[in-house]
Amino acid sequence: MATNKIIMKQLLTSAIIFLLMLTFYACNKVDNYPAPGDTITGSTIDEGTGETVQTEIGGGGTRVKLLETSYDSAPVPQYFQSMQDGTFNDTKIFSATYKVSVEGPFVPLIQTDSVGQVTTDSSQTIVLKNTATLHFNVQPFLRVQWVGSPVINPDTTVSVQVIITRGTQNPAYQQDISDINLYVSNTKYDGNNNYDPRYSALTAYSGSAGDSLLGKTITLTTVGGALPAQDVYFRVGARINAGLDEYNYNAPVSITYP
Repeated sequence: MATNKIIMKQLLTSAIIFLLMLTFYACNKVDNYPAPGDTITGSTIDEGTGETVQTEIGGGGTRVKLLETSYDSAPVPQYFQSMQDGTFNDTKIFSATYKVSVEGPFVPLIQTDSVGQVTTDSSQTIVLKNTATLHFNVQPFLRVQWVGSPVINPDTTVSVQVIITRGTQNPAYQQDISDINLYVSNTKYDGNNNYDPRYSALTAYSGSAGDSLLGKTITLTTVGGALPAQDVYFRVGARINAGLDEYNYNAPVSITYP
């Protein structure tokens, strides 16, 4: 009887050791899957001008949306951010079939009705192997265009001029202008997420007050007195209350402040 107990104890111990070894092996198994190395590159283009749609870097700018449809009809979206100039490039993507679109301060490429049925779909489906280059033509909510170059005033402030117009005639995206801002920065990565609040001039509008400025030459002037004696970048952003509440921009310009 004692011998049987000893044998059972030995078998139980052996089983526990075996299970521990299996657990250790599972936890330390080497991942043999290759790292993602395919590329999606391209741009978001204003269909009215043929120019790329300026944005800001980071989470407040245009983003590329990927839906991997190789194995799932309802995949979880993946995103990567556009660069400031409206181009995008991601070199760490797995080979697969993707439905690709862009989201930003422009009329959505994919639109639905009141019950969720898709009414417009300008996304692109690709089978990604190595590299895919995609260009999306969009209608920006607003266009912000420079008029001339920044001017240093006698009181050492700087004034710029712009013209802001609507980039779409779609009545669903004709909301009032809510903000027109002159951003000042010491880098070209200038925008609502990166500016010097000492000198930037931020203006919010109530109701339709901002709409009266559409199509006119607007003069915006820095605040806070003399700017630092270094290269200074200027950029104007404007937005309406639509979509992701993101800004439309012109390209940053620089002057060397005396």
